[in-house]
Amino acid sequence: MNHSPRIRTVVSCTTLVVALGAGSTACSSDGNPLSAKPYDAAGQIAFNGPAGGSRKADPDKPLEVTSRGSDGRITDVIAVDATGRYLAGRLSADGRRWHSTSPLAADAHYTVSVSTEDEDGAPGRKVLSFDTSKPSTKKRLDVTFGPDAGKYGVGQPVTAELSAPIKDKASRAIVERALKVDSTPAVEGAWHWVDDKELHFRPKEYWPTNATIQAHANLAGIKIGDRMWGGNAKPLKLTTGDRVIAVTDAAAHSMTVYKNGEEINEIPVTTGKPGFETRNGVKVVLGKEYFVRMRGTSIGISEGSSDSYDLPVYYATRVTWSGEYVHAAPWSTGSQGSANVSHGCTGMSTANAAWFFENVRAGDIVKVQNSNGDMMDPFGNGFGDWNLDWKRWRTGSALLGGTPDGPRPEDRARLRPESA
Repeated sequence: MNHSPRIRTVVSCTTLVVALGAGSTACSSDGNPLSAKPYDAAGQIAFNGPAGGSRKADPDKPLEVTSRGSDGRITDVIAVDATGRYLAGRLSADGRRWHSTSPLAADAHYTVSVSTEDEDGAPGRKVLSFDTSKPSTKKRLDVTFGPDAGKYGVGQPVTAELSAPIKDKASRAIVERALKVDSTPAVEGAWHWVDDKELHFRPKEYWPTNATIQAHANLAGIKIGDRMWGGNAKPLKLTTGDRVIAVTDAAAHSMTVYKNGEEINEIPVTTGKPGFETRNGVKVVLGKEYFVRMRGTSIGISEGSSDSYDLPVYYATRVTWSGEYVHAAPWSTGSQGSANVSHGCTGMSTANAAWFFENVRAGDIVKVQNSNGDMMDPFGNGFGDWNLDWKRWRTGSALLGGTPDGPRPEDRARLRPESA
C-alpha cells in the first residue's frame, strides 16, 4: 500500500499591516507572492509587507502574524530591531494570531523569527526581515540624564529630564519602559515621576559602595503618543564611593559622621533657632562651595533688624537648592554643642567645617532629626527622595504602582533662599 508523504501545513502570510495601501501584496521574504500551493512550514513562512524592500513599513501600525492553515499553529514569534530592542507581543490561545503590543520603532530594521508546529507537533521556523519608515512628524522627545558623569555618594538619585511633558498614562509607561538603569552590583530600583517632565530613579536602599551605575534610553524611534516619537539620549555612567552618612541631632546639638557603618567623627553644631528651624529628614549633598555670601534680606529679614545678617561663609556644603548648608560659623562657636541659634543652616567651627567639606562629596547623606522644623520635601528643593518609603516610591512608577498626576501639594518645595 502506497502512502503519500505528509506535507506540513503552511503558516501563511505573516501580515505586516503597513500604510502602503492595497498594492502591497508580496508575501515571501524575497518579495515573491505566496501561491495557493501548500508549503513546508519551516521553509515557506512569509509576510505581505513591503515588496522586495522597495517600500518600508509604517511604524505607526502594529506587526501581525497569522496562521491560515487548518491544522498548523504558531508557537512563538520573536521580533527584534538592529539595536537589540525586542518587540513585545501577544499570541492567541489557539496559536492562530500573534500581534505586537508595543510600538514599532521608526527608521529601524527588524528581524522576525516565527516558530510553528503542525498537528503532529513537527516544528517549523522561518526568519524574515523588514524596515520601517521614518516618522512623518518632527516632534521628538529627547531625554537628558543627570547628574553629570562622575563619582558620587550612595544617596545620589539618577534623574531623567524630558524635552516635552508626558501626561498620558500609556505614554508614560512607554517612556519609562525605555529608560534603563543598570548597577553593578545589581540592586532593586524604580523610576518615580516627579512631574510631567522629570523622573528620578533610586534603589530600594542606598546604592552599594564602589558601584557602577549606567543609565541609557531605548526610546529612539519609538512612538510615544499622537505625533510624538522618541529621540536620542546620551548615556550616563556614575560610580559610588564610600557610604558616608552624617546624622545631625538638633536636640543634642551634635552631628555624628559615619563611613561604611563606622563612626569617624562627632562634631558639636548649632541648627535653626525658633522660627528658622532646620528641616528634618534625609537630604543629599548637592555640591560644595568654598565661599558663599549670605544675607538676611534674602529670606525676608529686614535690614537693620535684630535678626539681620550679611556674612561671608566658608566651607559651605549645600543640601537644598533654597540655601540650606552645612558650613563654618565662627560667630556661633559659643553655642555650638549647646544651643540652636542659626537661621536654618547647620553651623560648626571653621576647623570642623573644613574637615566636613573635605570628607563628603555630592550624593552623600545628611540626615537631620529631632528638629522642630518641617520635613525635607521629597522633590523640588534638592534630593529628598529618600524621605519616601519604598511602597510610596513605587506608586510614582507608571509600570509598578500607578501614574500620579505629579507631586502632591505637601511634596512640593517651600523654597527659602540662603540662610546662615
